Amino acid sequence: MSAPKEMEEGTALTPKFDADGLVTAVATDAKNGDVLMVAHMNAQALARTIESGEAWYYSRSRKALWKKGESSGHVQRVLELRVDCDQDAVWLKVDQQGAGACHTGRRSCFYRRVPLGQTGTVRLEFADAGRAFDPGTVYPGKK
Repeated sequence: MSAPKEMEEGTALTPKFDADGLVTAVATDAKNGDVLMVAHMNAQALARTIESGEAWYYSRSRKALWKKGESSGHVQRVLELRVDCDQDAVWLKVDQQGAGACHTGRRSCFYRRVPLGQTGTVRLEFADAGRAFDPGTVYPGKK
């Protein structure tokens, strides 16, 4: 079997990490399918997620591994983990523990929409933007 065929049709987990050693990770609510967040995983984060059943990610800005909820208590229990056809992205179906997934205090990181059919300057519109928790009390130093 050729490498691409094996990647697309085989059973071996062989993630295709990018030049920085990362794959894109999309976390959705297992109950309703809402996209909660998009993050990145390195090999260690992916391995810890598989082993523990809780979501681990890699922070590009901090250049560090982090467990979702280690500061906030808003842990993501992974109910299902999938890879895309060429294994350069992962999809986590999670049970979001706590009030929300976003560090801004919202349930989802996707709380603004881009209006379509416009030209020129496009202004974002808030949707599902109410805060589920106070980030200042959960993440000291953030408002």
